Amino acid sequence: MTRRIALITEIIAPYRIPVFNALARQTGVDLHVIFLAETDAALRKWRIYGDEIRFSYEVLSSWRLRTGKHSLLFNRGLRSALMAANPDAVICGGYNYPASWGSLRWARGHNVRFVLWSESNQRDKRAGNAAVEYLKRCFARECSSFVVPGKSSFAYLRNLGVDEQVIFTAPNAVDNRFFAAHADLARAHAAEQRRKWALPQRFVLCGARLVAEKGIFDLLEAYSKLEKVVRSNVGLVFAGDGPARAKLVRLAQNIRPGTVCFPGFVQREELAILYALSEALVLPTHSDPWGLVVNEAMACGLPIVVTNVAGCSADLVEDGGNGYIVPPGNPERLKAALDSLIKSPELRRQMSVRSTERIREYSPEACAAGLAAAALSAARQAR
Repeated sequence: MTRRIALITEIIAPYRIPVFNALARQTGVDLHVIFLAETDAALRKWRIYGDEIRFSYEVLSSWRLRTGKHSLLFNRGLRSALMAANPDAVICGGYNYPASWGSLRWARGHNVRFVLWSESNQRDKRAGNAAVEYLKRCFARECSSFVVPGKSSFAYLRNLGVDEQVIFTAPNAVDNRFFAAHADLARAHAAEQRRKWALPQRFVLCGARLVAEKGIFDLLEAYSKLEKVVRSNVGLVFAGDGPARAKLVRLAQNIRPGTVCFPGFVQREELAILYALSEALVLPTHSDPWGLVVNEAMACGLPIVVTNVAGCSADLVEDGGNGYIVPPGNPERLKAALDSLIKSPELRRQMSVRSTERIREYSPEACAAGLAAAALSAARQAR
C-alpha cells in the first residue's frame, strides 16, 4: 500500500536532492517535499540544481528576520500546502522554525502522524540552554517517531527521554558517486587544476564557513606550529567564505615560511577538485550537528581530521583508522594530527582506503531507506 508522505525542510540544498530522489523511489512512498525557502544566500551561495530534482515539491513564500547570529524564517501557505498534500505522515526537519511548530499543530489537529528528523547532539553548543531544551522536550513529546543521522543524535534524543524503539536511523549522506567521479577526473588533470586554482603542490584542506565557531583560527595556529621545513612544502587551503575571512587572511600573512590559500566559496563540482588534490580534510569545528564535508571528502578518498563535537565523528571517523579525532579548541592536538599525516605517505594511503570503504554505507539510498522506514511505520498507525 502506498502512503502519502509530506517532508518539510528549510532550503533546496544540493546534498539533499539525491536523498529525496532516492526516497521518492522507495516502494510504498508517495513523496511531496515542502521547502520553506529556495536558499539562504546570506549564509550559503549554493546553486539550485532544479534540473536534478525527481520528486514532487513546492517552495513556500518566506521572509527572514536576522538578529545578530540568529535568524527566524517565516512562511505563508504552510497549512494550505499540507491540506493539499493530504499526507498519511509528515516528516519535519528540525524544530527551530515557526513552520516546524505550525506543521506539528496541523498534524495533531488532523490526526496525522508526525516524524521529527533531528540532527541535534549533546556536544552542539546550541544545546544546553534550559529554555530551549524545555521547548525541545515539549516538541518531542508530541511526535510519533524520530529520524536521526547517527549515534550522537540518537544519544541526544534518548537524553530528551525519547524511547529508542521509535528512533530510526537515516545515515547522513551525499552523492558519493558524484564526488568520487569528479575527484578522479580532477586527479587525471591535476597539473592543470593546480594552475587554475593557484594551489600548492601539496596541501591540507579545510572546507567550512569562515567563522570562529568552525575552529578556523585553531587550524591556522596549528599550521603555524609545524616545522618550517614542513610548512615550506605543504600549504593550507580554506575553502569557504564568511565574516572572519579578513582576519584569517591577515593572520595568515604572518606565517613564514608557509602557503595559505583562500579560493573563497566553491560549488560542489569545484569542491570535489580541491578534495581530489589535497592530502587530508580538516574540520576543526567547535560545534556542528554533523559536518557533511566529511562525507564528501571521504567519498573522494581523503583521510579526515575532525573534532569530537562534530556529529559525524562518532559514525564516520575511526581515530587512527581513517583519520584522527581531536578535542575542539586545541591547536597542539591539531598540529600533532597534521604532522603525522603530512610526514607519512603510507599512512595517508591506508587512511584513504579506509575512508573510501567506510563511506560506502552512507549513501543517499541508505538515508532514504531510513526515512522511509520511519515514515511508513508512522503512517501504518491508524488515524
